[in-house]
Parts: sequence; structure tokens; C-alpha cells
Amino acid sequence: MSGFSDAIDRRSAAPMYDQLRQLIVEGIERDGLQPGDALPGEHRLCEQYGISRTVVRQALAQLEHEGLVERVKGKGTFVARPRTAESLVHTLIGLYDEVERRGGHVRSDVLRHEREQADEVVAEALEIPVGSPVIALERLRYVDGDAWSLSTTWMPDAVGAVTLDADLREGSLYRLLADHGIRATHGVRSAEATVATHEQAQRLGVSAGSALLRLRSVSRDDSGRPIEFFVAYHRGDRSRFEFQLREEHSRASLLHIDGAGGASPAGTVLL
Repeated sequence: MSGFSDAIDRRSAAPMYDQLRQLIVEGIERDGLQPGDALPGEHRLCEQYGISRTVVRQALAQLEHEGLVERVKGKGTFVARPRTAESLVHTLIGLYDEVERRGGHVRSDVLRHEREQADEVVAEALEIPVGSPVIALERLRYVDGDAWSLSTTWMPDAVGAVTLDADLREGSLYRLLADHGIRATHGVRSAEATVATHEQAQRLGVSAGSALLRLRSVSRDDSGRPIEFFVAYHRGDRSRFEFQLREEHSRASLLHIDGAGGASPAGTVLL
């Protein structure tokens, strides 16, 4: 690669790290760099622009936070792969359809797909008695070949039974259910930050303790019957959740957080 050109303007009111950040972005675009391509090292950037390593690290940290670069310890800094802009929180769209919409590809390793008895958590979410039969579907999801999320879906037996003989390695669960006349029309979803356990880290290809986004959802059909409950863990370095905000819906989107850390709807929350 040719390296970045131009210079830092020391008379500018803009911080030097922000100027360097912009120069790096412009250099990536000008040189046509692709995800995985290496960027100049910290020492080279210091020499080229006559700035301190602190300034360089501030610029790279900002770019990493924005998802534009990846820094690998002992190897250097690289152009990052674009994060999937997921609308999974405020819509009933699934990962398969979200990624397909942008021209990507989703495949799944089906880790478990079987009938089991609902425990207290699943029974409460699906509004069925504890011990009722449910269909559990656990999948490791890949986007364009990269491990992306680890999800477990539970469905009432009457709903999930239609999925048991289906091949869900390359297909959409929501489309399969829709083909059988089962459609989600509303529901409640939440997203929160967490960290990867050792087992989750191994499956997702990250280090234990890495940032994850946990998505929890209950979907209902037009009669109000719960048809699906899932918990999904998304890699924090690969996903970006997008929210569409409107003033007139702001009150309906508020959640009351109770003293025990739980959340309950303040009014009707449709996500």
C-alpha cells in the first residue's frame, strides 16, 4: 500500500487525533483497501505525521470503536469487515432476512433441534405450564462465513412440531413457520450487553470475556398467542443494532426497570 498522505494542521481547532482519524479513513478509500488489508503501523504513522504515539493510539481507538479497523495484538491494525446493521430489536425480522436484504449469506450449524419439557423460564415466556412439551432449536449462525451469533429458540409443541423434519442449515425459521400459516405479528424484544462465557467464546471464535449483545424476544401471532421465545448472543465486534426513533412513539417504548433488575412494559411495547 502507498501509505497515507497529507499532513496534520497544527493550527486547526480540530484535535490532532481526529485529523489523523480522518486522514486514515480517506487513505483507506483512496487506496481501495479491503477488509483484512493492513494499515501503517503506529511507529510509521508517528514518523509520517510528526505526532506522538498517544495521538496515534487515540485515532486508532476511535476507528476501532466505530468498527472501521481491527487491532490485533502483536500483528497490527487492519481494515475491519463491515458490521451487519441489524434491525432485529425494533422489528420482527430475523437474522436470515436481515442479512439477505443487504446481499449477504447466512448459514447455521444446528446444534440441537428436539422436543423437551419447558422449564420455568421458558414456560413463563410462552405462557404455558411448566413441563409442557416445547421444541428447542439451538443454532450457531454464520454471516458470510464468520461466526455471528449463538441462539436458542423455544416454540410451543403445536408450533414447533412443523419444524422438526426441516433442514434449517440454510433456511429461515420465520419463512418456514409462515409456510405453515404461523406468523408473528407483534412482540417484545430487549437487548443488553454481556460478556462471553468460555463455551460461548469457543463457539463464536472470540476470547472469554469478550463483549456480546444478548437479544431476548417473545413473538406472538395475531390472536396474542406466544409462538416463539428466543435468547441470542451476538458478537459485539460484528453486529450493530439500529433503532428507528419517532417522537410520537417514545412513551410507548419506555420500559420500567424494577429494583431486581427486571423490565416490564410501561404501556404497550411493540419492538
